[in-house]
This record gives sequence, structure tokens and C-alpha cells, in this order.
Amino acid sequence: MLNLHPAQIESLSVHRVGNKSRNEGIFISEEAYPVNDELHALLKEYFLKPFRDKEENYYQFVHETDLEFHELYNLANATFNNPNRAHENSQKIARLLFDESQHPHIKSGEVYVVFFENILIDNESTQALGIFKSELKHDFLQFREKENNLDILLQQGVNLNKLDKGAMIFNTNKDDGYKVLSVDSNKYDTKYWLENFLGVDVFADENFNTKSYLKFCQNFAKDVVFPAEDKQQEVLFMNRAVNHFAQNDNFEESKFLNEVIDNPDLIPEFHHYKADKAPKFKIEDLTQFPVSNTAVSAARKKIKSVINLDTNVQIKLDFVNPESAEKFIEKGWDPEREMYYYLVYFNKEEKK
Repeated sequence: MLNLHPAQIESLSVHRVGNKSRNEGIFISEEAYPVNDELHALLKEYFLKPFRDKEENYYQFVHETDLEFHELYNLANATFNNPNRAHENSQKIARLLFDESQHPHIKSGEVYVVFFENILIDNESTQALGIFKSELKHDFLQFREKENNLDILLQQGVNLNKLDKGAMIFNTNKDDGYKVLSVDSNKYDTKYWLENFLGVDVFADENFNTKSYLKFCQNFAKDVVFPAEDKQQEVLFMNRAVNHFAQNDNFEESKFLNEVIDNPDLIPEFHHYKADKAPKFKIEDLTQFPVSNTAVSAARKKIKSVINLDTNVQIKLDFVNPESAEKFIEKGWDPEREMYYYLVYFNKEEKK
């Protein structure tokens, strides 16, 4: 669990990075920027709000040879070891970002390198190095009294309600490449930010594994269960799958298949589907792992338990009590109308 509310900005450095391919330059500030109380509150909200609203899908620094050759990893490591060198290291980080800003689509902008204290991960206090970039400028009005009139001044600046790009490097799991979070509101240059500059890959912890496996199950339900059976069984399969995860602290695939798949003929189909689709979901070798309750709760909210019919009728099933859908709903075929039907049993209509 990530808690950013107690975080404090200990050091702020601001630079400007242009686009190399357009012959735009780089501006490196000589000193760190002093942060007063008012600015601290505004900037903390600007930098950290996107990460508070974001699911904890962590990344980690990776390198094809060894992490000792990863420049940003080494700069983060140097900053955590000696926070007094945060500004000096921020200058190197800005130059590193400038070197990667060569694609014509990449926008110039201000780069903020921030050293944080008092961030809580799993109730333990740690440090973090934040790297943020503002790219888009917005028009705003300023007003000035001039003699007997009020002048309107049209100016441009950064919208503090929307961060364009950002990364948080947390001082934890150092040997694995640290834990890193990233946000990017401009999806067209994600490769430049995630791969070329940050140099990260997914951090395969229990949250990622649980989320990925449930997403895989959702696709299996749509692509295999629904065509083989019907929409009701697709919904019930996902219902049983999510409940299985919710009721177990550790996932074991053979137990999952025996408890969740009612039709034995679908078990070999599951293995074939996984062999084909597993790389897409990064679950190739995933058969056992600890379950993340946070990921299960998030998945339950996103998975729809509704049967949509072409007659503009919807049947909403109870995702918590799947036995209701199996006991009180029957599907059949009416030969006279040549249409399928659902028969629903109930004692009385409830007022809600």
C-alpha cells in the first residue's frame, strides 16, 4: 500500500529540455530552487496527485547486461546514498533526458527533479526521487490596474491540475532495480519515456501477477467460454474466478481450474489458450503466486456481470452470490418464436 500524504519535498531542481532533432537546446539551472510553504503545498499536489489516483502497477529498472550499466538507476542510487548531491545528480538526469529527446514528436518542456522524504510503502517510511516534465502550455489571464482601467494580460503557463509526465523512484527493492511508478498523459511517445529514458519493465509482484492473471481469465471467458456455452456461463465463470482469488491467500493453478471451470472439456482449452496468449499478459510461467487483495477488489469493480440481449433487455447477475444465477435463472429455446429465452424465478419484487 502506497501513502503519499506525509511526503515532504526536501530538494527541487528545475531545468528545461528541448528537442534535439529540432535543434532546441537545454537549460541547466546552477542551483536548486528554494521551496517556501505555499509553493511546497502547490507543487506537492501537482507532482503527487496522479500517483495517488493510480493503481500500484510498479516498474523496475532493467538492463540487458547488468544494472551497473543503467545510467538512471546509478543516478537514483547516488542520490539515495547522498541526498546532498540531489541537485548535481538532477543536472545529469536532465542531460540524460535531453539525449533521448530526438524524435520529432517529443515536446520540449520543464523538467523537475524532486527528492522526497517520508513516503510510506506498506507502512514503512522511505525516500523517493521524482522526475516530472511539463510539456503543454495553457493560456491564462492576468489583470493589472492601469490608471482608471483594468488591463487584461494574456499569458501562458503550466496547468497545475494536470501533470504531463512523471516517474517516482522509491528507495526500496534496490537489488531488483528499485520500485518505479510512471504516469504519462501523452500516450504517443510512451516508448521514449518508459523504455528509452526510464529503461524500466514491469515489476512482477503479487499485485501485477493477480491483475494480469484475472485479465487473462476475462479474455478466456470472452474468447472461449462465451462461444462454447453462452453469456450466462461467461459471467458465472468470471464470478467464480474472482471469488476464488478473493478466498485464497495463494493462487495454485490446478486448484483454480478444478474449482472454477464447471465444464471439464474447457480445461484443455484453457491450457491451449494460455500457451497462445500468456506472453501478452506476461503469465507464461505463472502457476503459483501470492494473491493481492487490492488487485482482486479492483478487478471485481471492472468486470461486468450483465447479460445484454438484442431485445434491449439487460439481466444483471449478483457477483457476490453466483448461486442465485444458477438456481433462479434458466435458459431455453422457444420453437414457436424461434428465439432463446431466460426464465427467472422470484418470490417478490424488491423496492430499492
